Amino acid sequence: MNLYFECNSGISGDMSVSALLDLGASEEKLENALASMKLDNEFQYKISKQMVNAISATDFDVILPEEHHHHHHNDEHGHHHHRNLEDVNKIIDKAEITENAKDLAKKIFRIVAEAESKVHNKDISEIHFHEIGAIDSIVDIVSFAALFDDLNPGKVYFSTLTEGSGSVTCQHGTLSVPVPAVCEIVSKYQIPIKITGNNGEMITPTGAAIAAALYTGEKLPEEIIIEKVGCGRGKRPYKNPVLRVMKLK
Repeated sequence: MNLYFECNSGISGDMSVSALLDLGASEEKLENALASMKLDNEFQYKISKQMVNAISATDFDVILPEEHHHHHHNDEHGHHHHRNLEDVNKIIDKAEITENAKDLAKKIFRIVAEAESKVHNKDISEIHFHEIGAIDSIVDIVSFAALFDDLNPGKVYFSTLTEGSGSVTCQHGTLSVPVPAVCEIVSKYQIPIKITGNNGEMITPTGAAIAAALYTGEKLPEEIIIEKVGCGRGKRPYKNPVLRVMKLK
């Protein structure tokens, strides 16, 4: 069984998790992975079916408690915002997932960290995952790794990653799309992208890192037999915010 990621609406962490759930990857393994990290008070998540242009898709939503949105820096919550790669790896090690899934989660995180360190001209150990809301990213990446490992595909193919244009506002100010970390990742791993006139960010750093971790450069065969299609809903207001992942025979 092989997988084909059709990224006509870009790719993000939550879309990738949603698409694999929609394909039938084990929700139980995801639940177990997230519970075993013991970050209980830091997030909740919800898996639901949503319609996108009248087509059913799965939605994976990570819900952070109020204090994360306000970035309080009192003693109790301050440490949530400043986890570096080593801290993240320790959390991944605690998760009850296979060694393969741990390796994949660490690889995805490392790709993001290396890109951020280059973009911000800082040592990789100084890069703190706060911009990507540490918790958000940990949940998306560990969930994705657990689900991908559950499906255990032979080969993975990607369509060209579609990106928007314009700019986005984040805590570093206004950034042009593709954002610097995404440019860095697709450049380093030589992943072809297609820029469209869609205003906004369609490829997130986590999405780019997932693609980079799995990308082999191998082109989809001319003829394929599709066994099943998983649709993962994106949160951004595009015409068709869905990542489709196809299970091929």
